[in-house]
Amino acid sequence: MTKKIALAVLFVMATSQAIAQPIVTDSTSRSTTESTSNSTTTIKSPPPTAVAPAITTLNNDVCAVAASGAVQTQILGISMGGTQRDLNCERIKLSKNLYDMGMKVAAVATLCQDERVFASMLAAGTPCPIEGKIGEAAKEEWKRRGALDNTDKKAIGNYAVKPPVTDLDKVTGEK
Repeated sequence: MTKKIALAVLFVMATSQAIAQPIVTDSTSRSTTESTSNSTTTIKSPPPTAVAPAITTLNNDVCAVAASGAVQTQILGISMGGTQRDLNCERIKLSKNLYDMGMKVAAVATLCQDERVFASMLAAGTPCPIEGKIGEAAKEEWKRRGALDNTDKKAIGNYAVKPPVTDLDKVTGEK
């Protein structure tokens, strides 16, 4: 039994050391850091761009020519666009519509407002109609009005042609 008591005492002493109080110390630490930095920032952006407007004439019944453009500098950009009437195209469409309605003489008279057609009709021996007159009667009326001039050396075919001024020419100011 003495062995048991001695063992118990030894056990108590060994465990009592494990329950010892912690050691606490106070300490102070100070640190100073100084830093200087130089930096450059580069921003890359796309250049300014002037975009020309899209002008389309998808319908073949439109007698106009479209154009657009744009110019860009480092500071300023300009873009513009527009259309220009094609009077010859209008004349052909008007003539076709008149012909489709059975007005053949009026259709030919409409085409004759173009000096090339006027001259080719004379060269073919079928002068353009005027005031309901056709053939030789029309040719004599054109001569009387001074639209034909055989003496001009720049004549197309046998005649220098001066097609009549039409109301459309007066309105648009174009020939």
